[in-house]
Amino acid sequence: MRRNRNVKIVATLGPASSDLDTIRALFDAGADVFRLNMSHGSHGEIRARHDLVRQIEAEAGRPIALLADLQGPKLRVGAFATGPVELEEGAAFRLDLDDAPGDAQRVQLPHPEIFAALEPGAELLINDGKIRLEVVACGADFADCVVAVGGVISDRKGVNVPDVVLPLAALSDKDRRDLEFVCDLGVDWLALSFVQRAEDVTEARALARGRAAIMAKIEKPAAVKAFDEILAAADGIMVARGDLGVELPVHAVPPIQKRLVRRTRAAAKPVIVATQMLESMIESPMPTRAEVSDVATAIYEGADAVMLSAESAAGAYPVEAVATMNNVAISVEGDPTWREVIVASRKIDHVGVADGIVAAAREIAETTDIKAICCFTESGSTPSKVARERPQVPIIALSPSPATLRRLCLTWGIHCVATGPIDRFKSAVVSAARAARDLGLATEQEQIVVTAGVPFNVPGTTNILRVAPCDERLIYRAEAE
Repeated sequence: MRRNRNVKIVATLGPASSDLDTIRALFDAGADVFRLNMSHGSHGEIRARHDLVRQIEAEAGRPIALLADLQGPKLRVGAFATGPVELEEGAAFRLDLDDAPGDAQRVQLPHPEIFAALEPGAELLINDGKIRLEVVACGADFADCVVAVGGVISDRKGVNVPDVVLPLAALSDKDRRDLEFVCDLGVDWLALSFVQRAEDVTEARALARGRAAIMAKIEKPAAVKAFDEILAAADGIMVARGDLGVELPVHAVPPIQKRLVRRTRAAAKPVIVATQMLESMIESPMPTRAEVSDVATAIYEGADAVMLSAESAAGAYPVEAVATMNNVAISVEGDPTWREVIVASRKIDHVGVADGIVAAAREIAETTDIKAICCFTESGSTPSKVARERPQVPIIALSPSPATLRRLCLTWGIHCVATGPIDRFKSAVVSAARAARDLGLATEQEQIVVTAGVPFNVPGTTNILRVAPCDERLIYRAEAE
């Protein structure tokens, strides 16, 4: 099986998609990567979902990536004495460290680190921004506020602080336990929540110890401001538009999305666009026209992947949601305008031999009758750079490393193929030709481009490009001559 599209689909697993038949149906419908949301589910449930995906991977004979999404610190108010209360616009309201039940005048905010960072004029958002408080005075254990936007507030509602960088690590104690668990389990990607600075990514990388790639979720204004440093530290980026839309004006999110997608692509790293992509399909078998346009926009922008959250994890139509996203992707990529937009957005500074090799591979493939670009890779770097070029022909990544191939499942346009160890370039070319034929991308009468590095099995040594026939007899004949 191979996909007839370049953009990848990430499907979140949850109560609606925890059995073997449903997960297999999600894969058959188009899911390339499965997300394990560590905010929900016990370690036992996460392990069971992981094992089912690996079983389907073995049945399908092709790599499937698993992405574990860490919860991050959760900032919440305390409890109220008599249930929900109404906050009126213009009223005074205090947040403090007192654990006494709250009322219409005050409630506990059990996070001294927030009070340490607040200043008069800062804004506090409660319950996904439905309630907005403006700080008028604050100290080490309190914040006196005026209600800028009122509403009903109840127990344990979440708090966002958009105006300041909080002195909080991105990893809570729960996250550290979860990180160790999923890394030992064998996930391929770690999505890191609450990222504010590059040091958050560095800390997670040190704890992962190479067992999983690190994806930074951009969901806070501080992360947008420090994006270049975060991008340099991370292996991939998730544009998490839910919290971004809470902490920033909603009209600011689309240009930020476009900017982050382009910068991540230029760095040859995968970027996911996430949150509320087909939200109505939680309850409806059909999406809205606006949601379809939202998915299409991310694909036109050149995102590596688009993601389903509650739609596939808890919705009534998880398989239909994946199938819809798959169909939208195929339709968009069949539009000549899509190719024009993708080519026009290509802006790359080539700085090394490998960059030159992959640029040449793309140019040769697009100006001659080449059917695929085949990359032998140890670390995944070369096929990622080819994907950055967004060539018109398919990309085949060949590697003896299952971990490398699984991580590449998230990257635009790449078909992942496992090979045995390769120590001669002729063997590499033969393996590439077989892979192209087996995937139905080329016939014996057609040609492919092959890139590799000599010596083999050493990351970062890409230094060879060859145009080769897919007929093995011709390969051996050329070698003999």
